[in-house]
Amino acid sequence: MLTKRIIPCLDVKAGRVVKGVNFVGLRDAGDPVQIARQYDEQGADELVFLDITASHEQRDIMLDVVRQVAEQCFMPFTVGGGIRTIDDVTRLVRAGAEKVSINTAAVVSPQIVEQTARRFGRCATVVNIDPKRVSVDEFTRRTGKLPGVLSEDGRVFEVHTHGGRTPTGLEAVSWAKRVVEMGAGEIVLTSMDADGTKDGYDIELTKLIVEAVNVPVVASGGCGGPEHMVEVLRDISEGGAGASAALAASIFHYGQYTVEQTKQHLAAHGVPVRLTSSLDPGVRK
Repeated sequence: MLTKRIIPCLDVKAGRVVKGVNFVGLRDAGDPVQIARQYDEQGADELVFLDITASHEQRDIMLDVVRQVAEQCFMPFTVGGGIRTIDDVTRLVRAGAEKVSINTAAVVSPQIVEQTARRFGRCATVVNIDPKRVSVDEFTRRTGKLPGVLSEDGRVFEVHTHGGRTPTGLEAVSWAKRVVEMGAGEIVLTSMDADGTKDGYDIELTKLIVEAVNVPVVASGGCGGPEHMVEVLRDISEGGAGASAALAASIFHYGQYTVEQTKQHLAAHGVPVRLTSSLDPGVRK
């Protein structure tokens, strides 16, 4: 049985880890290198590093911070933000990123997904999708298109870019299928509606994407505790959303839970996880 992954996320702005609610109201959470080292020691399965304002500010990602994190951490490391060309991807991989997460650039220049997959492989090619529910009337008025898949409350899951600032006219389910066809080997799915609320992941949205694609889906946005991870990671046949991994930020950054405590809770509720050495002497941190 494949284990489920627990992934802390570092949203970085101006060299500091930040966290907000619904992509706004950001507050400081600490130094990214120090926080990354702590998660590595706690036994996180992976780490996601997102320079959340690089695309909006039209600047390159902070390579020096990426290098420092890569030098001090041994877990797999995904980096995103400010990627515009395949040369940007190459610089990030050379700086130490094992995977590169593409969001805005995938919409603006879709060929970058294909180029990344060809040069570095599907496993290194991650597409981050940030959907938000919008009304059918609003979506149709802006795009001139009739929507396909709707939420249970009759709204459209519209993809946004530039740190959630820009609506794209793309529907999340169809966009997820398209990026996988182009070469994405993993999707990080961040619900803008749930982000930072601590009310739980968007189970409906996550399940729709999991059922639509044949690559791992990382659920992101809304985690308030390990119980929410149980729900999103459980297989669909068991009433969950079927995500391959759960990403969280606030609950870890502000000390509400450690990665070890989270994994212990998941294991106790039947979710297969890789336990850290303090919980299982046979496994290295």
